[in-house]
Amino acid sequence: MALFSYVSLCMVLLSSFFFFTCFSSKPNNHHANDSFSISFPLTSLPLSTNTKLSTLSSSSSLNLKSSFKYSMVLVVTLPVGTPPQLQQMVLDTGSQLSWIQCHDKKTTKKQPPTTSSFDPSMSSSFYVLPCNHPLCKPRVPDFTLPTDCDANRLCHYSYFYADGTLAEGNLVRETISFSPSQTTPPIILGCATQSNDAKGILGMNLGRLSFSSQAKINKFSYCTPLKQTQPAPSSFFLGNNPDSSRFHYVNLLTFSQSQRMPNLDPLAYTLPLLGISIGGKKLNIPPSVFKPDAGGSGQTMIDSGSEFTYLVDEAYNTIREELVKKVGPKIKKGYVYGGVADICFDGDAIEIGRLVGDMVFEFEKGVQIVIPKERVLAEVEGGVHCFAIGRSERLGAGNNIIGNIHQQNLWIEFDLANRRVGFGEADCSKSAK
Repeated sequence: MALFSYVSLCMVLLSSFFFFTCFSSKPNNHHANDSFSISFPLTSLPLSTNTKLSTLSSSSSLNLKSSFKYSMVLVVTLPVGTPPQLQQMVLDTGSQLSWIQCHDKKTTKKQPPTTSSFDPSMSSSFYVLPCNHPLCKPRVPDFTLPTDCDANRLCHYSYFYADGTLAEGNLVRETISFSPSQTTPPIILGCATQSNDAKGILGMNLGRLSFSSQAKINKFSYCTPLKQTQPAPSSFFLGNNPDSSRFHYVNLLTFSQSQRMPNLDPLAYTLPLLGISIGGKKLNIPPSVFKPDAGGSGQTMIDSGSEFTYLVDEAYNTIREELVKKVGPKIKKGYVYGGVADICFDGDAIEIGRLVGDMVFEFEKGVQIVIPKERVLAEVEGGVHCFAIGRSERLGAGNNIIGNIHQQNLWIEFDLANRRVGFGEADCSKSAK
């Protein structure tokens, strides 16, 4: 959910809360113990209502609207507060602020509901940040969320989404439990009282206020199951992944303060993408297209909150030219999905995929993400299938984003301590422990 709106499909990944195993003996010092590991199962379920798809990044001033109707997002359910209340939160490696849905209703029930909005009055660890808190001041480095004082002199925030909706509330401190004896230190997050989305956000980018940074999590991973109509289990790990010995890693590109550029998101997970192949043919795209230029455009990010993959025009046009050669007569003329994707088809998706062949993202160290021909197309609406790549510049930005549609049946591990990302092929429906 990084810079702008993303094309969507027809599923949402929801999780029931579950602890697999936890070996850490230091509850609030997770990074100090390499054996820390907690698993959360995920389940893919069809989404029948409209869902907002992406946030604006902390470095973006864009305010774009999306006409997309569906999305596939990763949702984990975490126990927030004291005593814990279960809260659904979208796993988003493209944003920093975590926030939950809050309500102000008083309740006489002894136990909070397990899947409702968060009730601050029932948590003894809940604390609202006052207006004089440093984070409530504008232009705080590394955190550009609009904040101001509300009528009660408490820190108020507002967050615009790419579909034009708004989430707003107070910045608060609250704990999240990993087990009855293990909780995070107080985490700064948003407590949204005005939002039309039933789920919050678990911000997991490189910012100092992301959940992983505040909770001192030095490693996390997730496995995105295949899009399908029936529920399919998968997993999300905080800490070590037992399958990581077979992962292939690439080093993240990092940027010093002196390298900060207007179009660069320094808090994103930036990958060293070198090229793209289709049907066994390496496309003639200069590697420089996938790296930040002097202004920061061209950055290649991986994002759990984006559905489609987005490429700058030079890369997108080269891919389109290749597909015109392969399946040009089958392309749906005059059709543009969501204003960004115009390589779409009415015909047999399986046959078209066979003619197109596999697509491969090629990284440094020989690491690859292989998209089999059976999954190079995605159904978008009314039986129409599109090549699951859009033009990023049609969204007002000049960066490349690898979305979760191209992360299916892959473990994606973010090794924060070693500044690297690992990939491991998997049957994600069988990864649930």
